[in-house]
Amino acid sequence: MMRVVTRPLATVAAPDLDLDAFAGSDGMLFVRDGAGLAGQDVAARVPNAGARAFLGSLVVDDAVQRPGSGPVLVGCVPFDAGAPHDFVLPRRSVVRAADGTAWATFVADDGAEPDFSPAPGPRRGAGSFEVGPGVSIGHYLAAVTAVRDAARRGDVVKAVVARDLVVQCSEPIDPAALVARLRTSFGSSHRFLIDGFVGASPELLVSVDGRDVASHPLAGTAPRTGDAATDDALAEGLVASTKNQAEHRVVIDAVHDALLPHCSYLDWEPEPSIVRVANVQHLGTRMEGLLADPPLHVVDAVHLLSPTPALGGHPRQAALDLIARVEGMDRGRYGGAVGWFDRHGNGTFAVAIRCAELSPDRRTARLFAGGGIVAESDPEAELAETQAKFQAMLAAIVRP
Repeated sequence: MMRVVTRPLATVAAPDLDLDAFAGSDGMLFVRDGAGLAGQDVAARVPNAGARAFLGSLVVDDAVQRPGSGPVLVGCVPFDAGAPHDFVLPRRSVVRAADGTAWATFVADDGAEPDFSPAPGPRRGAGSFEVGPGVSIGHYLAAVTAVRDAARRGDVVKAVVARDLVVQCSEPIDPAALVARLRTSFGSSHRFLIDGFVGASPELLVSVDGRDVASHPLAGTAPRTGDAATDDALAEGLVASTKNQAEHRVVIDAVHDALLPHCSYLDWEPEPSIVRVANVQHLGTRMEGLLADPPLHVVDAVHLLSPTPALGGHPRQAALDLIARVEGMDRGRYGGAVGWFDRHGNGTFAVAIRCAELSPDRRTARLFAGGGIVAESDPEAELAETQAKFQAMLAAIVRP
C-alpha cells in the first residue's frame, strides 16, 4: 500500500526552493504569483473515474494539515469532459501557499531519502521555426459566419469558435524555457506544465479551500498595444461595447447559476473590471462564496462549470453541438480545465487557454485561440482577436 508523507519544506529542502526550478522541463507545474504546486516524477497515473478512490486508499502521514497537503493529483479535464482523461500523483512535490507557507510531499514506498533538488535548468538551443495554420483561415471565417447567423436566428445566444496554429521547430522546444518566458510576460496568470501541455491562463475556473469557493470568469477581449493611453482607450471601449458586455453577461450568469445551489451565499462584483495580460485585456468578474455543508468537491465544480460559455457557449448543449459541426478540429485539452485537487476536495483549476500542446518529441507545438460569437460579431474582427491572443504564446516559443 502506497504511503505518502508531507512535511514542512524547511525540514527536507531549502525553504526558498523555486517552484519553476523544481519542476524543470520534465515535471509538473501549476503556479500563480509564486504560489502553487511543482512536482517531479510520476508515482501513479489514475483514470478520472477512480481518482478519488485512489486518494482514499493511500496511507497518509501529513504533518501540515492544510488544503493541498498530503497527496495531490494534478492534471487536465479536456474540453469534452466525457473523454478519457487521467490525473498524476507526483513522486515528489512542493506546495507554496499564498501566505508563503511551504511544504513538501513524497511517496515513501522505497525507504530512500527523498531528493528535493531542483531539476536541471532549461536546455536553451537555437532552432528554426515554421508556423502554419491547423484550421485554415477560410474555414475559420466560414465557421464564425455560420455561428453568427445561428445567433441571429435565435438558435444560440453565443458560441465560441476557435482555431489552431502549428509551430514546427528544427530543435526540441524546452518546456522549462517556455515556462520561464511566460513567467516574464504572464506573471499574474496561472502558469502550468503538465504532460506536454503548457500555458499561462488568466482565468480562474474555480477554487475550493475548505468551504470557501471562488471563480473569476473572463469574457470580452480587446488588444493591448504597449502604449498606456491607447490601451486605456481600448479598455474604455471594451467596457462600453454592447457586444462584449453581452458576451460577458452570459458567462457570469452561467457560473453564478451553477455555483449558487451549492452555496450558503455567493457574492460577485457589481460591474466587470478590466483584467490585463501581456497582449490582450478582458472583462472579468470575481465571484466568492461559502459552500453549503458538505462542501462541493472541486472536481464536481469543474464538471458543473466546464466548458464555461467563455469557451463553449449558451445555451450550453446547443452551442457545443454547433461547435462540433462547424469548427473543424479536436480541441483536446484546450478549453477545458487544468489544476490540482487533494483528498479532501480542495483544489484550484484554471480555464485551459493561452496554451500549447507539445508533441512527444517536442519539435511541434499546437497553439489555440478563440472568441465568443454573438449576433453582432464581425468575422474579420474575430480573426484579428485570435491573432492578438496567439502572439504572446507564439513569441514565447520562437524567442531566441
